[in-house]
Amino acid sequence: MQTLFEDALEQSISTIRHNLKNLTYFPESFKDNQWNLVEPDRDAAHWVDGFWTGLLWLAYAHTQDDDLKEGAEQWTQKLTFMKNRRGTHDLGFIFHLSHVLGGRITGDESWFPDAIEAADTLIKRYNVNGEYLQAWDDDGIQKWAGRINIDVMMNLSLLHWASVRTGDPSYADIATQHARTSRLALVRGDGSTAQLGDFNPNTGLFLRREQHQGFSYDSCWSRGQSWALYGFATSYRYTGIQTFLTTARAVADYTEKNLPDDLIPYWDYNSPHIPNTYRDSSAAATNVCGLIELANCDPENAQRWRDLAEKILVSLCNNYLIRDVSGASSILKDAARSVPHKLMDHGLVYGDYYFLEALTAFLRKDIHDRAFAIELN
Repeated sequence: MQTLFEDALEQSISTIRHNLKNLTYFPESFKDNQWNLVEPDRDAAHWVDGFWTGLLWLAYAHTQDDDLKEGAEQWTQKLTFMKNRRGTHDLGFIFHLSHVLGGRITGDESWFPDAIEAADTLIKRYNVNGEYLQAWDDDGIQKWAGRINIDVMMNLSLLHWASVRTGDPSYADIATQHARTSRLALVRGDGSTAQLGDFNPNTGLFLRREQHQGFSYDSCWSRGQSWALYGFATSYRYTGIQTFLTTARAVADYTEKNLPDDLIPYWDYNSPHIPNTYRDSSAAATNVCGLIELANCDPENAQRWRDLAEKILVSLCNNYLIRDVSGASSILKDAARSVPHKLMDHGLVYGDYYFLEALTAFLRKDIHDRAFAIELN
């Protein structure tokens, strides 16, 4: 496995170098030999930006290449304007994989104040009645004032980091309560997850589960499931609250039981069109990282989770890694942003990022610890 992963790492860094030379703005999806770039004027569109900076910072950590470092710095600086923008619930995705990651990898703490300011902006979304961080509403209309989604679980690490960094418990308190609410509203008894939940924002009463990128409200969208796996494991790592570990285990167990033979999930675990439908390599890459996180905080089952993570990563390397790149390209193929919206069968920058994070965990524990270990905040 070592050689396979080393070859995949080399290929990934080569692709990142090509993209650094060719990209004019933040990338999201790759299809028909070109990157679809982020819409600059829509705040919510910027949720993917941190994955590109994360790729650059991790590539620099592996190579110590000054060109990659300079690129990471320049692209990270381009994101600073988002720190006060309330038009996205994904400031954690953005700033944890740009300013926080860059500061931790380089030791340059001048990146951190902007990330703390972003955490201040994110907690303004907290609804005290329902005890959740509101999702969406990039238009200011408050159409979704009562809405949460499973994606926000992956933004909580920024808040926990901010509490450790500043000594102010309020960030972590909000993150912890949001995780509790998400567990009750979005995680089903069998360990599957719903993407969305709606509350009455004035009373905090939970109303219903919904779906946006999955097949239906009672199905299990595979990337949302991977957000839950990684997010609840991280919440347990920061808080030590046993129910978060129990939840992460249940989500991982459901995932393992419902993976196809090659371990790369279809876009929805309950799609009636399986096996004649689309895979999502980005969900698979995120599953690897979530399983590694779970293994690191679940000694009782650590070998099980790590073995599964390794098998998924092997499948990604053998069957989904794009090789022989001569120009701009994604690292992985066959991802699915949103099948209901006809966005599938392409590369995704977040799938690429989690693939590189996974390779880093298996090949360079020192880099992985420097970037993500809680005690180094």
